[in-house]
Amino acid sequence: MISERLHPINESPVWARLHQHQRATRHVHMRELFAQDPQRFDRYSLALDGLLLDYSKNRITDRTLELLLELADAANLGQWMQWMRSGERINVSEGRAVLHTALRLPPDASLTLEGVDVVPQVQAELQRVIAFAERVRSGAWLGHDGQPIRRVVNIGIGGSDLGPLMVAEALKPYAQPGLAVDFVSNVDGQHLAQVLAQCDPASTLFIVASKSFTTPETLLNAQAARRWLVAAAGEAAVPRHFVAVSTNAAAVRAFGIDTANMFGFWDWVGGRYSVWSAIGLPVVLAIGGDNFRQFLAGGARMDCHFFETPFARNMPVLLGLIGIWYNTFYGAHTHAIMPYDHGLRRLPAHIQQMDMESNGKRVGRCGERLDFDTGPVIWGEEGVNSQHAFFQLLHQGTRLVPCDFIVPMNSHYPLEGQHRVLVANCFAQSEALMRGKTEAEALRELSHVSGDELDMLLPQKLFPGNQPSNTIALEQVTPYTLGMLLALYEHKVFVQGAIWGVNSFDQWGVEYGKQLAKRLLAEMDAGTAGEHDASTWGLMRHYLEHRHG
Repeated sequence: MISERLHPINESPVWARLHQHQRATRHVHMRELFAQDPQRFDRYSLALDGLLLDYSKNRITDRTLELLLELADAANLGQWMQWMRSGERINVSEGRAVLHTALRLPPDASLTLEGVDVVPQVQAELQRVIAFAERVRSGAWLGHDGQPIRRVVNIGIGGSDLGPLMVAEALKPYAQPGLAVDFVSNVDGQHLAQVLAQCDPASTLFIVASKSFTTPETLLNAQAARRWLVAAAGEAAVPRHFVAVSTNAAAVRAFGIDTANMFGFWDWVGGRYSVWSAIGLPVVLAIGGDNFRQFLAGGARMDCHFFETPFARNMPVLLGLIGIWYNTFYGAHTHAIMPYDHGLRRLPAHIQQMDMESNGKRVGRCGERLDFDTGPVIWGEEGVNSQHAFFQLLHQGTRLVPCDFIVPMNSHYPLEGQHRVLVANCFAQSEALMRGKTEAEALRELSHVSGDELDMLLPQKLFPGNQPSNTIALEQVTPYTLGMLLALYEHKVFVQGAIWGVNSFDQWGVEYGKQLAKRLLAEMDAGTAGEHDASTWGLMRHYLEHRHG
């Protein structure tokens, strides 16, 4: 039975001790920490099945970790972890369990929720997804005129798009040749139109991914795709070219999709955690059932590590605590993620949604106002492109920006010497951010310069350093290691929400703008602007005056 802690976490004694410790150590440079401890990397790194986490380049000491682990205990983190794992309704505002981890359990596992073992249900739906995908991949599923499917278009948004898109891109080395997989999410017609321009109606399969089958953006795109297909092949073609991932059978049927080709999931699967479910259908179509099972197995391996490893050696727990150390106690309100792998270029966007939609909240689980900083702004871009974009600010700007570097040790595309250059750049950037460049080092570089020119150049050559980062090294980006990586970040987000005392599994902030948009749309259709603030009213009037048709 879930019980709330009696006092907010910021009223616990360890909270004050952490603030005191931050004030006492904030001027300590990581250069000093590495000089004092030649074994720092060995002590502050962890390895698990082809994934290495190096967290040694952080402004932390043994005492920092001791206090952060005490904070985890004060927040009752271990109990929250077990509540999630066992199916307690930890999504308190919606009265739901949070069991995306059940999607990754092996077939011989068991997890009872309200008297029903959910594992057989999960496995049965997974088998349906894989069986359908195999029919498409093998050419057994034919379009309306007998052609096999050569292009799949997933129509979804948010968790029905970001996760599957990222995974499909990351695992392209495992994709089946001759079967392209595209993703459409934006209600801007440009997105769908550009994808449709590459499609042949006779050989295209659309997946409409919406749990409720009422998501406005998804349905607008789905209806537009349906009109495109019907114009080319007629109404009878719809059941051969559309399938759904949804739980609303009536709406799916009304759309013209055969509900035998509707794949579902459960209310204990949140959208941003749903790539492991039938929402991953486009991934299964791309990489096949065996590879998708390896992806699930990687996630399950990280689950076991998370739930069963002591906090002091627990990757997600340590990442979560270190993130809290910077965000809440240092006031570092952004966190950058740089994958040094082109296939992982959409990973920052996926983690952005996972983190910011989960923990971007100012009230606790019981509706109490929190008077400390919670979820950070997550952002990032692939390396090495990012080095030529925003690294100037990381190295010499005025803000503290913790970073995650993610890099595979081996490439699927070993063009001569290029991956070695990529890895060297990744390691060099984390070292440069940590070390910085001192005045003495800069003066040696400028030994040929003197006078006014030296006075002008010297400050510009200095790098303060002491910028923290984690490095996550993968043996290679495979379905298994990618599964571990995603589950690692999922659990990190959970750890932070549990300690801050927020419900990481609802997203009421998403709804308000949608409500206003519905009202504005009705006014646009009527050709009038209702009661709004002066700015909104003026913009509406401008649109009504300048729209064509």
